Amino acid sequence: MSKLYPSAAAALADVVKDGQMIAVGGFGLSGIPEALIAALRDSGVRDLTCISNNAGVDNFGLGLLLATRQVRKMIASYVGENKEFERQYLAGELEIEFTPQGTLAEKLRAGGAGIPAFFTRTGVGTIVAEGKEIRDFDGQPHVMERSLVPDVSLVKAWMADRAGNLVFRRTARNFNPNVAMAGRITIAEAEIIVATGELDPDQIHLPGIYVHRLVQNATPEKRIEQRTVRAR
Repeated sequence: MSKLYPSAAAALADVVKDGQMIAVGGFGLSGIPEALIAALRDSGVRDLTCISNNAGVDNFGLGLLLATRQVRKMIASYVGENKEFERQYLAGELEIEFTPQGTLAEKLRAGGAGIPAFFTRTGVGTIVAEGKEIRDFDGQPHVMERSLVPDVSLVKAWMADRAGNLVFRRTARNFNPNVAMAGRITIAEAEIIVATGELDPDQIHLPGIYVHRLVQNATPEKRIEQRTVRAR
């Protein structure tokens, strides 16, 4: 059965709603589902809780949703390159739940695996552990973290078949697999889409069982971050 939709807007049309928790793949500017984020913006849904390693940059990635004030809360590990994010946060207009990067990845992986919570030493003795259960294992305190199961997950792949099996390319294979596994409904965009059966099973990074809908974005912008140094 083909999971391919004619456009990102069509794939989101009867799925996204106000007040949902939405997880988005990507790391920095790599592996961002650009077409799906733009379609989410254009859908007009509001009051969203967004889970992502970072919040994009101004006018790109999740920065598009921040500019239109569609995000109520961010669950992220890094947000340092978005001025509008900073402005909203300092003005008390945006709620933030900072999460250590490894813990965020595990919260998504655990959600996809049906594990409701886990214990980790990361964050013990810091504000990350405030209000959470602490338990000793092997003489060391560990903090309990609840897993994340978003209503909708949006991910970016390099190649897919029509059954939703995904192949990621290099750094874009970052948070995308965990985000895809965690979502109650997962929508993927891919640059290349082939017929079911054309992908080598040993090369598939994420089985199509985790993907409910698929769209093609053959020409993503693919912004890259450039290192700048001070003139000598």
